[in-house]
Amino acid sequence: MTRFTKGHGTENDFVIVPDPDGSLPVEPAWVAAVCDRRAGIGADGVLRVVPTAKMSGFEHQAADAAWFMDYRNGDGSIAEMCGNGVRVFARYLVEEGLAAEGAFNVATRAGIKAVRVPKGGGDITVAMGRPRWPEGIARITWEHLEAASVNVDMGNPHAVVFVDDVAEAGALTQSPVWHPAEVYPNKVNVEFVAAVAEHHITMRVFERGVGETRSCGTGACAAMIAAARRDKAKPGTPYTVDVPGGRLTIVERPDAVIEMTGPAALVAHGELQGLLDLG
Repeated sequence: MTRFTKGHGTENDFVIVPDPDGSLPVEPAWVAAVCDRRAGIGADGVLRVVPTAKMSGFEHQAADAAWFMDYRNGDGSIAEMCGNGVRVFARYLVEEGLAAEGAFNVATRAGIKAVRVPKGGGDITVAMGRPRWPEGIARITWEHLEAASVNVDMGNPHAVVFVDDVAEAGALTQSPVWHPAEVYPNKVNVEFVAAVAEHHITMRVFERGVGETRSCGTGACAAMIAAARRDKAKPGTPYTVDVPGGRLTIVERPDAVIEMTGPAALVAHGELQGLLDLG
C-alpha cells in the first residue's frame, strides 16, 4: 500500500506521497488518476517527498536541503515550483518529524527555498526568490475580452492581467489564449488581478495543467510584484493578496527576494488502493 496525506494552502490542495527510497514510479497517468476529484482522492497536484540526495539531476542540492519537493500538476505534468505546495510540504516535514520547527530549506526544481515554520503552528513564510521579467509582450484573450499581460517568472511563468474586477475573468472553464504563442513556450499561469485598496489586491488564476484553482502561491507573488511595480511601492511594503481560498501576505524584501506568508493545513492521512496504489 502507498501512504498519502491530503493537505492544502488557501484551498490549493495536494496529495502528499512519501518516497524515502526515491523509487516510486510517479507516472503522469497515475498522478492524474490520484488527482481526479470523482474517481481518485482529488487534488490540484501531487507532492512527492523524496530525499534530495536521491532526486535524479538535483543531488547537488542535498548539501543545502535534505528533502526535495517533486511537484506534479493535476494532469500529471511537471511544474518547476508551487508556492502553496511548498508551505504544505514544510508543514508535512515538521509533523512527520522529518524537520524541526523553525527555519530550514526545501529543494525544488526552481532552486532552494528557505521556509520558516513557527513553533506551535501558525502561518508559514517562504522566501520565494527574486522575480524575473522575461522579454516579450503578449496579449491574453478570454471571454471575448483581450488585454496585455505583465510577464513575471517566479520559478515558473506567469501572465498577470490587470482588470477592474476579477469577475471579468468569467467562468474560466478553459485556458485563456495568448499571442504571440512564443512568448510563453512552456505555457503559462494566467492571473486576473484587481485592486481592493492601497497595497491590497484580489486575484483569480488559471493554472496550466490544472485549470482555475482556489489559490496559487507563485501566482500571488507574481501578481503582488506586478502591482507593486505599477503602484511604485517601495521594497518592504507588504501587500495583502486575497484569493478565492483565503488570504496571503507578500512582501518584497530590500534584497528583492519575495517573501510569502500564509496558512498550510494537513487534513487527512490514508492509503491508496487498487489502481491508485504504487506499493
